Amino acid sequence: MRLLHLIVVASLVIAAVHVYKIKFESTLQAERVAKLGVEIRRERDRIAALRAEWAQLDNPIRIQALAQRHLALKPIDPAQIESLDHLPERPEPAPTPPDVIAAGQPGAVEAEPPTGSLPAPGTTAGALR
Repeated sequence: MRLLHLIVVASLVIAAVHVYKIKFESTLQAERVAKLGVEIRRERDRIAALRAEWAQLDNPIRIQALAQRHLALKPIDPAQIESLDHLPERPEPAPTPPDVIAAGQPGAVEAEPPTGSLPAPGTTAGALR
């Protein structure tokens, strides 16, 4: 009977220590959660302050005043706009230089460079090799 009492008392002590350990860890976690909550509130306040500052910097009236003060811009004169008929013609493309490396090869064919996997019209696949 005494042995049973000792086992019960020991198990109660072990259970009490375990419960105390769990309570201590939960207290630490609760403090950590509270600190994180404070940090989150601070970050939200910083974000709100940055958004307010951005709204102030992005104000069109402020940008207009800065542009007038620092840029030498003038309103567009309707005479500056031309129609497409008055544009000059597109210049001719520059001629491509001959391929001197291919010209020095035996059996080189003077033809346009290949543009794909199909042979040029009027040639066979063997003539290009």
